[in-house]
Amino acid sequence: MATALVRAGLLRTALRGGARGPAAPKRNFASSAHHDDAYETAKWEKITYLGIATCTVLAIYNLSKGHPHHNEQPAYPYLHIRNKEFPWGMCLPFI
Repeated sequence: MATALVRAGLLRTALRGGARGPAAPKRNFASSAHHDDAYETAKWEKITYLGIATCTVLAIYNLSKGHPHHNEQPAYPYLHIRNKEFPWGMCLPFI
């Protein structure tokens, strides 16, 4: 049985061209089936540049519009009423 396995292995090696002959056929993977990789790369490069330009234009437009300014609340005197002194002394009111 062992000799039959060795003989089959030697026969396969001889049919492939031996140890120094041509190597086994190159295995093609699924990703190597695409021959238009350069076209796809160029397409996505153009899409990327178009996206960058679009985002830049939109950002400039949004930043140039300005933003609404709200009127400040009047300083009501009752917001800083101090009826009792602080233990460390008189403190200046916050403005």
